[in-house]
Amino acid sequence: MKRTLAPLLAAICSATLPAAAEDAAKAAVRAAAEAVCPAGVGDAAVLARRLGYAAFEQDRLGRVILSDPGEPWLTIFARRRGARLDGFEIIVAAAVAGGERPVLMLRLGADCAPQIARALTYGPDGRAEALQTLDGELRPKGAPEPLDPPVPAGADPGGVLVAHIDSGVNYLLPGVSGRLARKPDGTVLGWDYWDDDPRPFDVNATGNPFFPLHHGTAVASILLAEAPKARIAPFRYPRPDMTRMATLIDAAAETGAGIVMMPMGSRKIGDWRAFAEAVGRHPDILFVVSAGNDSRDIDKEPVYPAALDLANILVVTSADDFGRLAPGSNWGEASVDIMAPGEGVAVTDHRGAAGEASGSSFAVPRLAALAARLKARHPDWKAPELIAAIKARAAPPMMRGGPVVRFGWIANPADDG
Repeated sequence: MKRTLAPLLAAICSATLPAAAEDAAKAAVRAAAEAVCPAGVGDAAVLARRLGYAAFEQDRLGRVILSDPGEPWLTIFARRRGARLDGFEIIVAAAVAGGERPVLMLRLGADCAPQIARALTYGPDGRAEALQTLDGELRPKGAPEPLDPPVPAGADPGGVLVAHIDSGVNYLLPGVSGRLARKPDGTVLGWDYWDDDPRPFDVNATGNPFFPLHHGTAVASILLAEAPKARIAPFRYPRPDMTRMATLIDAAAETGAGIVMMPMGSRKIGDWRAFAEAVGRHPDILFVVSAGNDSRDIDKEPVYPAALDLANILVVTSADDFGRLAPGSNWGEASVDIMAPGEGVAVTDHRGAAGEASGSSFAVPRLAALAARLKARHPDWKAPELIAAIKARAAPPMMRGGPVVRFGWIANPADDG
């Protein structure tokens, strides 16, 4: 198997799969399938012998990692749905741009038939540039999906400036690109604090790099739809070093944004100390943040930054259309300010397709859009005035029991009537 993988890996890393590599790819698939089917992954030592590897380990999840020096790394594991075997996944990693990086993923069904295959290509700096779907013969299928493209040229559209801290946005979509806040030279206002470059593209590959998650585009689409006079400055959050949140917040303030929406959070207060200090330095900016979706009272079990006691933060949770706390959404009489409908909200996703999304993350842009419309009518309003106006619109939630938020429920944040 190791001999057949070499030309395949060279082909993948050069962003092509020429005809000369197809036979090697087929041989690699057959070898991998024969190694796990029908015997299964089993013991790491046994699997290593089947594939001719000396170095191996098996982690607590049952994944077998084979890693002989100078050879491609293999990660092989069984996929299950409950007690039922769903198939197998094989990930191939190789030396790319000075590091060992995943380059090929193949999923086999329980019957060992190929289900899906994908390849990653990298730039000279070692960052993933594109994700290519492959067919059953490991040939490219369709156009590659860009993972870190440059921002298209454009002009500033004008309007209320909202900074958006998230996983980035897909600025290749015309509906997003045309609403980006820009400098006079056309450079986008915003920054990628994850990769530290001027391309805050919507990608989160921290789980499986072959199946990256996308979040920020759908969130931004709600704001852009409900606040037609708003423009956005996208900031990709600094996941590798959350202390850089302070630098990010200061940069967002320098853009002139009076509103910041941030539909994200975590349970680790240490991740948010730098954020809290920076927010305190900018009391005039309104920060609209998510309460989270852990089905918990965050007064008792905090989620941050929602549980931070900061005067210029508006914490939002999701309600259904009938004024009841949405299933899974967090609450807190002291920590959560507003309930807003965030279930089945119309969005444009990362692909540009229309869809629906639910959760506190999607209630956040509805309140940020309301704040942006208020600021469009009252340009001199700052965080205290915006919070007071939004609070005045809130009504008691239409649900039994004691209060679950501070101010109440806004039935339709898009209604200015």
